[in-house]
Amino acid sequence: MRIIRFIDEAGQQRYGKDFAKGEARLLDGELITGLVETDKIVKVQKLLAPVAPPAIFGIGLNYHQHAKETGMEAPKYPVVFMKNPASIANPEDPIFLHSSCMEPPEVDYEAELAVVIGLAAKDVNTADALDCVLGYTAANDVSARRWQGRRGSGQWVRGKSFDTFCPLGPELVTADELQDPQNLRLTCKLNGQVMQDANTGDMIFPVAELISFLSSGATLLPGTVILTGTPSGVGFTRKPPVYLMPGDTVNVTLEGIGILSNPVELQK
Repeated sequence: MRIIRFIDEAGQQRYGKDFAKGEARLLDGELITGLVETDKIVKVQKLLAPVAPPAIFGIGLNYHQHAKETGMEAPKYPVVFMKNPASIANPEDPIFLHSSCMEPPEVDYEAELAVVIGLAAKDVNTADALDCVLGYTAANDVSARRWQGRRGSGQWVRGKSFDTFCPLGPELVTADELQDPQNLRLTCKLNGQVMQDANTGDMIFPVAELISFLSSGATLLPGTVILTGTPSGVGFTRKPPVYLMPGDTVNVTLEGIGILSNPVELQK
């Protein structure tokens, strides 16, 4: 199933499927506890990120080619960080560049496959890990390199947790419909120019291994989002570097899921 979360004409948050031409088939219930298809076709007033997660885990340096472009060796274990859940941005909503990230301007794009956990998971083995997945969606792990790097004292969480720094969507594709997360084309376009173009098969630690690692001794709550890492082509590795600027538009396209598009604006 392809699920959207949206605001209807009455201002109510709803779930739906078969989204097209501003309308969707209404789904009753809640994303985690279960959704039931109805016969109602309703207007979508505003598309929301498909999930409001209790936690967001990010994985750094998880593509072989990305590790290569940074000049770093592949890590022995997944490199884990977290993002503030308040950093979620809806499809088509602006990515706001905070003034503290613009001295100099060093805010980067990172196209990623996002995994949404469907049930409480702890000490899950790799063989069973994908059974814990509710679905998949596209994400942009927007990153303020000024804070993530040495000049900001290596503060990954701060550099990745500004409001709107985690666009998510547009649809959540359930795990039964997308059974192989390790064979998906993932691209990022900045103002129409292809910046990233890879396949999730280039991951150093596949989705199942990430879930097993993150759940070892720690409970992953239902609705938790795992950002599985970004491929090569990020802005800070380019010569000269390419960073997000007001007026830009970023499109993340994930095979089988759709296009996540967001304009870029300076926060006032």
